[in-house]
Amino acid sequence: MIRATGLNKYFHRGSVNEVHSIRDLSIDIEQGDFITIIGSNGAGKSTFLSCLSGTHALDSGAIAVDGTDVTRWPEHRRARFIGRVFQDPLMGTCAGGSIAQNMALALKRGQRRGLSRGVKPADLELFRERLRVLGLGLENRLQDRAGLLSGGQRQALTMVMATLVRPELLLLDEHTAALDPKTAAQILELTENIVTAGGLTTLMVTHNMHQALSLGNRLIMMHRGRIILDVRGAEKAGLTVEDLLHKFHSQEDAEVSDRMLLG
Repeated sequence: MIRATGLNKYFHRGSVNEVHSIRDLSIDIEQGDFITIIGSNGAGKSTFLSCLSGTHALDSGAIAVDGTDVTRWPEHRRARFIGRVFQDPLMGTCAGGSIAQNMALALKRGQRRGLSRGVKPADLELFRERLRVLGLGLENRLQDRAGLLSGGQRQALTMVMATLVRPELLLLDEHTAALDPKTAAQILELTENIVTAGGLTTLMVTHNMHQALSLGNRLIMMHRGRIILDVRGAEKAGLTVEDLLHKFHSQEDAEVSDRMLLG
């Protein structure tokens, strides 16, 4: 289990531009939970993921993984058990490195890296096996530079890399938002297959409420740094987009962006 207790995160604290991005947020994430996260722009969704991954240091609060306090662990140490895929397909891979080199780095995530050979012949078959399930032919292009791939191919590769070493927590930060509709649908199908087959504990941020309702076993809505809705199972299955909009509109000063309405 991953337990977040009383998380608070400020930006520009003490200045006229102060933003209280995460406000006393607490949540228990159970093993195997696939949680979709929705909320308007500025609700704190991506910041919450960054606090979990260690990208942003907390101002207060605690994070524990299976009873171990990781609150003060730096990002590189948490990388041993956290995989993350960002909105920008270019962020998950090194454009100048080959597909094999990128996957070799992913295989060493969170480990010490010495001066041994970067890509070992014994690992190449593992890389081919993991890429083969994508159906994109990337298993035959291991020596091609990642920069030659399309956005959708790079995002698919990033998904494989993020889960090459089984993560305790997979963080998906609007990972289909920058893709065209057809490619986004393919990446979502890949996501569901990887998460379901591996039973991976996953948090997926999305602006698309239809996605949030159709995927996963649990849904949370954030507003102004807080969780204002947390539903799962049959309760989640019975929700509609209209229900979510009603919940959002019930919040004081709530504004629904065009992206959220039209997603």
